[in-house]
Amino acid sequence: MIKTEHLSKRYDSLVAVDDVSFQVAPGEVLGFLGPNGAGKTTTMRMLAGFITPTAGKASICGHDITTDPMAAKASLGYLPEGAPTYGEMSVRRFLEFIADLRHLEGEQRRRRLDYVIERLQLARVLDQTVETLSKGFRRRVGLAQAIVHDPPVLILDEPTDGLDPNQKHEVRTLINEMSRDKIIVISTHILEEVDAVCSRAIIIARGRIVADDTPQALEARSRYYNAVTLQLEKADQLEAARAAVAALPSVAEVEVSARDARLTALPRAGATILPTVSELATRQGLKLKELHLESGRLDEVFRTITA
Repeated sequence: MIKTEHLSKRYDSLVAVDDVSFQVAPGEVLGFLGPNGAGKTTTMRMLAGFITPTAGKASICGHDITTDPMAAKASLGYLPEGAPTYGEMSVRRFLEFIADLRHLEGEQRRRRLDYVIERLQLARVLDQTVETLSKGFRRRVGLAQAIVHDPPVLILDEPTDGLDPNQKHEVRTLINEMSRDKIIVISTHILEEVDAVCSRAIIIARGRIVADDTPQALEARSRYYNAVTLQLEKADQLEAARAAVAALPSVAEVEVSARDARLTALPRAGATILPTVSELATRQGLKLKELHLESGRLDEVFRTITA
């Protein structure tokens, strides 16, 4: 597993990471979330052995990152922020260079190189130099080097940064496939990434962990948990609908968006309002485009926790 104990990093008077402890077990995909400057990337760099902790310790598959760094790094695939590579190398040469560093030989080498080239759709850019690639392709090359040796642990810093929606879907599918037998930590500020691939989320702010739970449990902290959203076909019904919904005893508040004729009813603590709101809509003769139950909004929880 990945294990950190009281991990800290200070730069003179700046505390970048402050007493961070957590464990990640095989099969878990951990989303590591936080605003810019929260300490996400610094924590990832310490785990990957690029930065020495000021205090505390961490281990990868039982190998201490400070006292046994080579064994820890051998168990690890790391995609850094920005995916730095050697720009003058062709993609083919760069991947072969990484295979050399990872001591891949013979049939295993051929099989792993073929796998990453096919899985990340790099065949058509193999003979291009890395510096001529688009940001999305450079990101894919960075991910290829992280997984080419089939490590048991992956640390991915913003893995879908710069990718278009189709490419994001492909990478997230790949992460889901690999999560069956790997430990994966994803540092991200993209909340939809957490919903898409993570089984657990840690939120860090000002260098400290402020939440550690499943995405679903975090969403349940949202004021929108079990809220009901209605979108009307006709905007001229909006005010009457708002007044009727707001009058329901189990509704605490109603938010209205006149632009798209939408209103959201927020329940009082512990209340279930979907049946009541649905029955009211039928009784009032509201013409609806949509009516759905909210599962909670992770972005709202994130803002509340990190503010």
